[in-house]
Amino acid sequence: MPLNEGHERFEEELGAALRRTGDGFAAGDGRELVAGGLARGRSRVVRRRLGAVTGTVLALAVVAVGGAYSGDLLGSGGAGEGSSVAASKPARDGGGQDKSARDRAVPGEKNARDKAAPADKRGATAPAGAKDLAAVLKANTPAGDWTMTHDDGAGGSVTGVYDDGKGKAGVSVALDRAPADENAAAERVTCPPKTYVRYDTCTTETLSNGDRLMVFQGYEYADKRQETKNWRAVLLTADGFLVDASEYNAPAAQGEAISRTNPPFAPSVMKTLVTADDWRPLLKKLPARNDDKPGPGTDTAPPEPNGDEVGATLRALLPTGLRVTSKGGDGQYAYVVVDDGKGKSLVQVNVQYDMGDQACALYCNGSATLPDGGFLKLTQQRGEKGGAGVVWWTVDTMDKDGFRVVVSAFNAGAQDAKATRVEPALTMAQLKAIVLDARWAKLEAK
Repeated sequence: MPLNEGHERFEEELGAALRRTGDGFAAGDGRELVAGGLARGRSRVVRRRLGAVTGTVLALAVVAVGGAYSGDLLGSGGAGEGSSVAASKPARDGGGQDKSARDRAVPGEKNARDKAAPADKRGATAPAGAKDLAAVLKANTPAGDWTMTHDDGAGGSVTGVYDDGKGKAGVSVALDRAPADENAAAERVTCPPKTYVRYDTCTTETLSNGDRLMVFQGYEYADKRQETKNWRAVLLTADGFLVDASEYNAPAAQGEAISRTNPPFAPSVMKTLVTADDWRPLLKKLPARNDDKPGPGTDTAPPEPNGDEVGATLRALLPTGLRVTSKGGDGQYAYVVVDDGKGKSLVQVNVQYDMGDQACALYCNGSATLPDGGFLKLTQQRGEKGGAGVVWWTVDTMDKDGFRVVVSAFNAGAQDAKATRVEPALTMAQLKAIVLDARWAKLEAK
């Protein structure tokens, strides 16, 4: 199959998935859309921009991780719009590549955050304005020239371009209330796996007051051919607030040429910025989260498997002779890195329900029809994340009821790493056997 033909289909799938995702949103607080995209949960984050299975699942992951680890409020050309408008309850995804339905809550014990909820819901104070955030941002960073973008409204985010004479740099800050669930909140300040997120360093610490801090130095793109750097600091306060700051070595996260070697603020400055006491009055003005109650007109989340069922099933279906060197994922998505003694190989799977209305967009071009009326598509192509010599093999199937399973394998331990072997550790026949196994249909969905 010609590569450009695969890319065209990918774009069609992405467009369809974005429309489907949009159908899951209710018109509401723009602050939640921006800050929510910025601070999407790590588990979903990881499985949606980090990975690459095939088609829109991976594409949407790019969008979401752009929000969760890139913190892209700047958009293309510094346009102050959120890179992700993913809602806290996921809409159905297209399937395969970087996915975005971030933020599935994992049951956890309640803490002090929950006790503050009744007071939060009273909403007695007016929300902070972007100019208020801009003032705090400027007061807690080194002297320089600022050009603020979108600082004339209310909400929990602000963006700007900073210039210290060494090159313009996009900078953004978003404030949000953390999810009430402890695990989901902790994901915001947990370093991502390098299998899927490209970065140089990432550190976490618990401060003396109980706040938790993550400082991340990575890149806007997983593709190594793109060198826009994204440095980020995220603070999760002990009383349940998030302060999320990002900076770039370009005037914007995307669409602008690199203007300097590194973003302007060292990790110590980013730590000082997000831990500044000046944020406290503004945090107190944030409206309560509504994670658990979709608004009017919002689609309910599609079913998905519990916990690690997808990962456990994938590992059980691996051919003999493969050693699992790392694993991860949850819900609809899982991955393993395997080694048969000839080099590491990334293998990943996505499981999706209720995808029947997307069948033609996904399979009408170049797919086989199965005896049960379902579809099967096999793809072999070059990797898309910049890893030298990486190839990407995928088997994608959907049954007549719209239940979809997509399995991909690479000839490297990560998509942006150099190939470690000529071909993936699994053959196309082995991937096909995995994807068509009856055990997938037996997964218990919640």
